[in-house]
Amino acid sequence: MNNNLKLTWDLESIFPGGSASSEYLAYLDTLEQDLLKLKKDVNAAGAPTSLEETKPFDAVISSLGSCISRLSEGSAFVSCLQAQNQGDTKAVQLAGRITNLHALLNTIMTQFDDILGRTNDETWKAWMGRAEIHPIAFVLNESRDQAREKLSPELESLALDLAVDGYHGWSDHYDTVVSHVKIPFEVNGETVQLSAGQAHNKLYDADKEVRDAMFVKWKEAWADKADYCGDTLNHLGGFRLKLYERRGWDEVLKEPLAINRMSNATLDAMWSVIQDNKSMLLKYMERKAKLLGVEKLSWVDVDAPIGKVSTKVSYQEAAETIVEQFRKFSPKMADFAEMAFDKSWIEAEDRPGKRPGGFCTSLPVSKATRIFMTYSGTASNVSTLAHELGHGYHQHVMDDLPVFNQNYAMNVAETASTLAEMIVADAMVKKAGDEQEKLALLEDKIQRSVAFYMNIHARFLFETRFYEKRKNGLLSVQELNDLMEEAQKEAYCDALSAYEPTFWCSKLHFYITGVPFYNFPYTFGYMFSTGIYAQALQQGASFADKYDALLQDTGAMTVEELAKKHLNADLTGHDFWQSASDLLQQDIEEFLGMTEELA
Repeated sequence: MNNNLKLTWDLESIFPGGSASSEYLAYLDTLEQDLLKLKKDVNAAGAPTSLEETKPFDAVISSLGSCISRLSEGSAFVSCLQAQNQGDTKAVQLAGRITNLHALLNTIMTQFDDILGRTNDETWKAWMGRAEIHPIAFVLNESRDQAREKLSPELESLALDLAVDGYHGWSDHYDTVVSHVKIPFEVNGETVQLSAGQAHNKLYDADKEVRDAMFVKWKEAWADKADYCGDTLNHLGGFRLKLYERRGWDEVLKEPLAINRMSNATLDAMWSVIQDNKSMLLKYMERKAKLLGVEKLSWVDVDAPIGKVSTKVSYQEAAETIVEQFRKFSPKMADFAEMAFDKSWIEAEDRPGKRPGGFCTSLPVSKATRIFMTYSGTASNVSTLAHELGHGYHQHVMDDLPVFNQNYAMNVAETASTLAEMIVADAMVKKAGDEQEKLALLEDKIQRSVAFYMNIHARFLFETRFYEKRKNGLLSVQELNDLMEEAQKEAYCDALSAYEPTFWCSKLHFYITGVPFYNFPYTFGYMFSTGIYAQALQQGASFADKYDALLQDTGAMTVEELAKKHLNADLTGHDFWQSASDLLQQDIEEFLGMTEELA
């Protein structure tokens, strides 16, 4: 690995010139022409009535796969431009064009899926049995089934076209609102204007006075934008609900469950086990409150650090630690991470103007990824870096699969990332230099469990109830605040002294239109990866290849099938989920033992 890693990523090797790239514009022009030709070809095609008539569709499927890959590449590039500089107005314009191309592709896919849906069963069975088609049969079967539950292709296409400036337009509007959030904060006697991302980091400061001061300013800043956010959320929800109504869908979770290829029984089993195991987290939170010298934790105390890590972790040190720990689990994963660092695939610099949060985006044409985050040297930053590299590795092992089989859902995507995070966090706890450092790292690890068991649960409860109430009309800012606080109190078992009612404003995930219900897949990913990790600990080095095989199947199976094939587990029952919770129990017991004399 390079000894002097860059904190900024390389976008020039994808398309030189950033948002002013003439090469990128030419790329989009060619892609648009190919999409228009594909649309014409699909519109002219009829449903095949014999095996012989399915063969001309090979070219259509090949072209469709090519367009999907190239649009993903183009979309990833512009999302990187927007994230690295929220003031890049040209990037915003390019994102608008990408949205239009997505709408065009979705229209084509709607028409193509309708052809699949109208194909008679006998021809369909023969078609899926062809050697050229059989590897992607799962995805095509899925598309066929979903097409039969939607509106006519004409109406679906109309809805997709209207969504560009409606549904997705409101999501873009939210990004604009966030870009205008500036929070004044005193640093070394001087008042500076922090972006939302920079201010968010202050909520986790070791100094309680800093946390509390920022919490006040944070809520004030978002309360100032609440009317804009409220309009945005209401209209996003209204659009989605109206579309569901026209399709005849009564259950708001129908689409997100289908996208995540999981059943309601699996979701219920997971939440049930989590609810049954929250009591152990309450013991941890009570102990943490004593350690912090407060009666009950407030919202910003939940993630406050305990113990002391002697120094900040440099980016170079973080990279070396991650590669070292990955190598103990899987040499292939370590090699991938090393390549990502050396090739500058990661944007980690702490500077103004960047979007808050972190992500990993895939470049399927380049067979590469790019990772975005803001690195400031904390243990949590190291975990985030490992998390995003886990996403990158997931895509890496799927690079040579058919493009249709690379479309894995968010819940299994979060499995790969969370497992990578867990490997590093576990190792950092075990190799800690002293008791204070070990305590800090162990506590940081447990904090993430609190996020998945409680914070994400609150988001799920809020969003589920929001959609039910939204069926009856617009919700006011006060109603949204009340709904959020109610969800937080329930999810945290009313164990906090102060909550964050404007969380629905500041949390980007509620405004992402590409993935409805951007919440429970996180908890699924955490629990599923923990269950996988439990098996990995039992099986040792031989598990690495099994893990790769599991990842490669994530785009071509339901999660229930995936767990049965690779883990011999039943996700609709409680045993697998409880095995995941048992590992958390061990961490909490260790934490309580280490802090018994300190409290």
